[in-house]
Amino acid sequence: MEYNLKHYAYIGDCVWELFIRESVIKKTKIQSTMHKLTTSFVNAQAQADILNKILDKLSDDELEIQKRGRNLKISINKKSNPKIHTLATSFEVLIGYLYLENKQRLNEIFELLKKELKF
Repeated sequence: MEYNLKHYAYIGDCVWELFIRESVIKKTKIQSTMHKLTTSFVNAQAQADILNKILDKLSDDELEIQKRGRNLKISINKKSNPKIHTLATSFEVLIGYLYLENKQRLNEIFELLKKELKF
């Protein structure tokens, strides 16, 4: 099956949240703390910040898919910052792309992020 950018963003959102939840349950057993930690990484601002931290570690192909993801039409709340949401969506596109097309590379990125995010 061939996937488009919206498919990558959709699955990337799920994969990213699952990665964070798996990491969080290793840090605490307190439900409220789990939720607080999870939401601190699963939001547009955090995802945009994380993307900016890893851009220099991406291959040309990964940068290309991420850049294409920035151009994906998305609907956002009027109070939200469109630039941040665009970056967050492109991060989700990248994660979804790697999940569906190259799980080994996704695992490398996740290992890098575990160190970066101190998980």
